[in-house]
This record gives sequence, structure tokens and C-alpha cells, in this order.
Amino acid sequence: MLWDRLVDHFTDRFSADERIDVDGILFLIGVQELGQLGRKFKKDEKIDLLHIAICRLLMPFGYYTFKGIDDQGWPHYESTDKLPTLKPGEQTILIKQAIVEYALENEWLKENG
Repeated sequence: MLWDRLVDHFTDRFSADERIDVDGILFLIGVQELGQLGRKFKKDEKIDLLHIAICRLLMPFGYYTFKGIDDQGWPHYESTDKLPTLKPGEQTILIKQAIVEYALENEWLKENG
């Protein structure tokens, strides 16, 4: 399964002692999108990174539009469509699907292999 391969990939690269979870992957995607690798982030910035990741991941589904980058280099998105009411398990499935698609798009893993 692509999700398991992706989690293994991130765990091998970024987590020495435990399997990385969805929030950890969202954080890494947020850092990737911000483009400020290797720096320490404050608690409120970490929350902003999760928001950036979710907006970026749900953009291809039509829920967000990229608006631009501010003077500090942070990307901004605008909600374009109301998210459907989903149960917690359904939310997780949608986010995992979006993460896998993002990983394939960025060639972090390949569908066949």
C-alpha cells in the first residue's frame, strides 16, 4: 500500500525511535511548502505549518486557492469551497489520500515500486 510505503519513507528519514504519524507528515509538508528547511519553529509557527500543509493538500480537490507569499515568505491560501461534513475517520482517509498524491507529485515515492 502506498500509504505504508510513504510512512516508512518518512520514518526512516526523520524519526529514529517511532513511526511517524499523519501530523508529523503534515508538519514536514508544511516545512517543504514554506521552503525554510533546517530552521526551528515556534509553537504558533508549527500550527501555521500544519495549516499550510492542509491547504496545499486540499487545493487539488478545489477547497483552497493559492493567494501568494507574504513578505516573510509564508504562503497564503483562501478557502474556495466549503469542506464536506466528514466523520473523523473519513477526514483521515481524505488527508492520507491527499498526502499520497502530493508525495507522488513530488516524486517522494513511485506508484509502481
